[in-house]
Amino acid sequence: MRKNPLPSLSESMGIRPFGERFRQAVVALRGAEHVPPSKFGLSSLVLLNPRSSIPLWMGRFRIPRRVLLTNLYNHRQTPIEDGWSTKRTQMQDFRGRTLTYDSHNGTDLSVPRGTVALAPASGVVVRVHSEFNRGGLKVTIDHGEGLITCSAHLARSLVKEGDRLSVGEPYAITGYSGLDGFSTFPWGVPHIHFNVWLNGESIDPFSVGEEASLWHGGSPQPIPQHTPNQPIPAVNYDAELVKAAIGSCKVGDTREWLNGIECEDRRAACLIAEMLYYPTRFTKSPRVQKADFPRGPRLYLPFSEQDFDGVVFADEI
Repeated sequence: MRKNPLPSLSESMGIRPFGERFRQAVVALRGAEHVPPSKFGLSSLVLLNPRSSIPLWMGRFRIPRRVLLTNLYNHRQTPIEDGWSTKRTQMQDFRGRTLTYDSHNGTDLSVPRGTVALAPASGVVVRVHSEFNRGGLKVTIDHGEGLITCSAHLARSLVKEGDRLSVGEPYAITGYSGLDGFSTFPWGVPHIHFNVWLNGESIDPFSVGEEASLWHGGSPQPIPQHTPNQPIPAVNYDAELVKAAIGSCKVGDTREWLNGIECEDRRAACLIAEMLYYPTRFTKSPRVQKADFPRGPRLYLPFSEQDFDGVVFADEI
């Protein structure tokens, strides 16, 4: 497997600097300005799985050469105004099953700690940052034409903001950073929480009904060894809509940070990410691109076919 030396546990969990991480953990537990506290319960314990977590924490496969899909996008999410919830009270994944939880808005790609993550499509790195309360270390990539992906719970970034990536180029080392990984170690399953955003909305890359899948080939496929280089499509953000959306933010520090981003395209992409991670901080959440783009096959799994053959659903093993 394409791996760097196994990252330390402290790097994998993203627990440094301790003071900052403690303050961010308090945000998850108590809430903050315009951010309700997170919700946990006995049903959350279902997310713990030592049969899968132990080998992955040790840098080994749970099932040889397979990405384990441990949680899927929930199509019956609880209101975000009630707080981020890991409870399991209303769930429906794209198959009509319950491999998810209340607030889950991504796809959990569980792989051995220390795996090299690769760009699932060509794009520009718009943000690299760590929030212990929401996803640990995250890398956000704008793929153009309304498509953005964000990978959370990483151990180490291999890129910086502004880098242009071709499909298959490395961008991170996997782990399980953030409060989730720290508080559930070693029973919580290391993974990339893989968000897919299209036209400013959080979407499921899997198809439901007649809609198109975002995965090449209709289902998650690792990146072929000889994938041709793909140009990065235009982004087409509307500067006036971006300005209005930033102006609707209720948190002064967030408005100041967004307005301080010099690159207009990066400012728009960071705005979209902030509106989707912290929607209660905004009075408006408009689409900020000039046109909407259709669903279609644009993404690979962020891993190489040299290391992986495909995926397996956790509820099918």
